[in-house]
Amino acid sequence: MILKVHIVSLDIPYPPDYGGMIDVFYKLKSLHQLGVEITLHCFQYGQRQPSQELNRLCKNVYYYKRKTGVRGLHFSLPYIISSRNNQALLKNLVMDDSPILFDGLHTCFFFNHPLLRNRVKLLRAHNIESEYYRQLAQNTSSFFKKLYYYLESNRLLRYENSLKELDAILAISEADANYFSTTYPSIPVSYVPAFHAHDSVTSKAGKGTYCLYHGNLSVAENVKSVQFLAKEIFADLPVPLIIAGKNPSVEMLAAATDTIKIVPNPTESEMYTLIQQAQVLVLPSFQNTGMKLKLIDSLFAGRFVLLNESNRELGSVNGLSIATNTTTFKETVLLLMNMDFSMDAVTERTERLQPYMNAKGAQLITHFLTKYVG
Repeated sequence: MILKVHIVSLDIPYPPDYGGMIDVFYKLKSLHQLGVEITLHCFQYGQRQPSQELNRLCKNVYYYKRKTGVRGLHFSLPYIISSRNNQALLKNLVMDDSPILFDGLHTCFFFNHPLLRNRVKLLRAHNIESEYYRQLAQNTSSFFKKLYYYLESNRLLRYENSLKELDAILAISEADANYFSTTYPSIPVSYVPAFHAHDSVTSKAGKGTYCLYHGNLSVAENVKSVQFLAKEIFADLPVPLIIAGKNPSVEMLAAATDTIKIVPNPTESEMYTLIQQAQVLVLPSFQNTGMKLKLIDSLFAGRFVLLNESNRELGSVNGLSIATNTTTFKETVLLLMNMDFSMDAVTERTERLQPYMNAKGAQLITHFLTKYVG
């Protein structure tokens, strides 16, 4: 019997060039490799366009315009959910009785609709969204953004409480899995690690000459991380720092110095090369929600990785260090710049990262689908 599933994506997952869409795209690819027949539903907004690559992985692909701006507002629903209200999605979901994987809380507008009452429904939780927005509010200095983020956080928490008819929650991190299983004990919860672009560990032995920070440079939490590195860590360190990622602001580009280089909008291959050749991947984070895909990329392809105390998801991995304050962050950078990354470290990391291979995550999802359908 062919296993069939509807997957509702909050955005078009190609190209896979930011966290959520990296997880969605490589999930599609991994499920396709297992023979799962996928009907994909994508919300379209911004610059992303329909892609033939998705047709190769899915039997059917449907696109729906997201109601951005004032048209997407609702007096009580979170904006990230109400703006994805499209009746064509409901019409296409009821064409058969296959299970539905809502990929992100954002996609759950029709979750409780009477026409879907008897369907198997799974949620891929990319985050604890209410907590994510609460931390966004805490980390912005804009009064209006702070107000919006707090309102969205409260609405998301209320909406989250309405999802008690879920057949399962597939959490992206162990911390998120613990939260959902404790808060909603009646719903089965499973930890399914983030999907990513790597089939194996490709870290290079030896030594690089620079530190690297990478990520979407237009995202507020990443901007804060860049400011921390540029002003508090590397301003007085004799170590080159490269900051690479999507859409840096004019102000960020202007902040480049003799030792701090900004690489805007690198291609996927350019970013991979930057990660592989770096000596230390410096990845401070000031939001401890969800799973950081940049961390997965760094561990699979890079050498040493340095985090701050806010980001402990993977525990003990060879070459992964945690600095608890500015002083120890600087000291650890200098220490790691003088160390060789060995082939033994590559071998040990390969063993440690086995649970994060895409095939294992896809098998976990098919286990849930067959449990409730087969």
